[in-house]
Amino acid sequence: MSATVVPLLPNSVSETTDFLRRMASMVSGRNGEILLRAAALIASLTQRAMSAERLFHEQQEQNKRLVELREATELASDAMVGQIAALRAQLTEATTAAAAERAAFDTERGKLLDLMQDAEGHIGKLTTELETLRASVDAFNETAISVPIEVLRLARTQFDYLSSGFARKGDVISEAMSEIGGFAIDQALTATKPVDEA
Repeated sequence: MSATVVPLLPNSVSETTDFLRRMASMVSGRNGEILLRAAALIASLTQRAMSAERLFHEQQEQNKRLVELREATELASDAMVGQIAALRAQLTEATTAAAAERAAFDTERGKLLDLMQDAEGHIGKLTTELETLRASVDAFNETAISVPIEVLRLARTQFDYLSSGFARKGDVISEAMSEIGGFAIDQALTATKPVDEA
């Protein structure tokens, strides 16, 4: 419940107290004392009323500032609540995206590990095959020699020449041995022809 405040007029109070003091000076005895006490009481009450009025105005201003601060605080609070909600939404999105990326990474990592294990198995098989082939080549190299084709052709010509010479002398066994040697060289030359043509 609000009260209506009527400001006191300083002149009217002053005039009233002056009037009472003048009256007290004209009246003697107890009535004069009462008039003086009334003037002092009016002056004291006037001071108290003015102080109360000043305090009331200060409280009104303070209340007005507090209302403005409360409104500003409510606006700031609403804005902060909105920002917090937006940040929570962003955090949720980032967490979801990170979880999805982590799952994709784990899947890719699993695939790569599987491929690596398959590759290691394949490399192991190839290494075994390579060692087997090396062993075969080493075994072959122990039983075979490499001769240039021209040398084989020259040897073939010599076998033909020897065979002809043995035939003229009538040495059938040496002639047959020379022909067998020539035939063996023919076999070797025939086996190397695809490599020569390539």
